[in-house]
Amino acid sequence: MGNLGFQELLLIAVVILVLFGSRKIPEFMRGLGKGIREFNSAKENVKKELEEGMQEKDQVKPAATANPPVNTTTVAPETKTTSEEPVAAKP
Repeated sequence: MGNLGFQELLLIAVVILVLFGSRKIPEFMRGLGKGIREFNSAKENVKKELEEGMQEKDQVKPAATANPPVNTTTVAPETKTTSEEPVAAKP
């Protein structure tokens, strides 16, 4: 089904020539070329962004696995003496 021979391609070319005319075909091809260039450019941009993201992830990952900083400040526990009474909240 997918095999197109020379005769089929020639028939398709003639039908396109008859439908669009000889003036519209160069415009169509120019538009097609621009579309292909834009597609390839967008594809390269996406590939570049993915590679940069992977490199960024690789650079951040070793720093994240380093030992986290240790909290060296200590807070003394509160001690309650028997002479202290709780203060009631004022409305």
